[in-house]
Amino acid sequence: MGLGASKRPEVQVLLLGLDNAGKSTLLYKLKHNTRVGTVPTIGFNVEMFEARKNGKTIALTLWDIGGQGRMRQHWEDFHQNASAIVFVVDSSDRGRLNEAQRELENTLRGEHLKGRPLILLANKQDVDNAVTVTELKDRFNLKKTCSGRDWFVQPCSATTGFGVEDAFRQVVQMVKLPSDSGAVKENIKDTVHYIRTTRH
Repeated sequence: MGLGASKRPEVQVLLLGLDNAGKSTLLYKLKHNTRVGTVPTIGFNVEMFEARKNGKTIALTLWDIGGQGRMRQHWEDFHQNASAIVFVVDSSDRGRLNEAQRELENTLRGEHLKGRPLILLANKQDVDNAVTVTELKDRFNLKKTCSGRDWFVQPCSATTGFGVEDAFRQVVQMVKLPSDSGAVKENIKDTVHYIRTTRH
């Protein structure tokens, strides 16, 4: 029996958001179900997951890319292979919502991300006075911003674990399976090499 027939579809998902939104905490809560003390991500973290979609096992690679100003210019380098975008917002930091909205809109305008589904995570829902999902939808004007793509807003808390698994299930449900995963992997390798050699 040939190995080719049983090869799992592979998908790449971008985990984006401003610095301190809770992306890495979310990633490690999902991967290890533990609260990990994180420092600002300079560069990126990568974790692989197995999931079931349409009766098949798929390999899902989550790219958590640093959200500081100087890292955001590199986000576009990862667009080409993304099957979905997960954008994390710190719901407790009302002072940075406009900045988060601006970065999300810039990202969604990316040529390679047209039609890619968006899962917006309203993180830090455990904090008093956090912005609700309804407020976030209205404030970010998602109906207009996301016309032409599937989108979903999930409330969660990376520290308590509330909503984290639901968010992952939503990603798996909405992600687009690639027809050719071989080309995707090569492009990602090139990008990783580029980021590693330029982040000084």
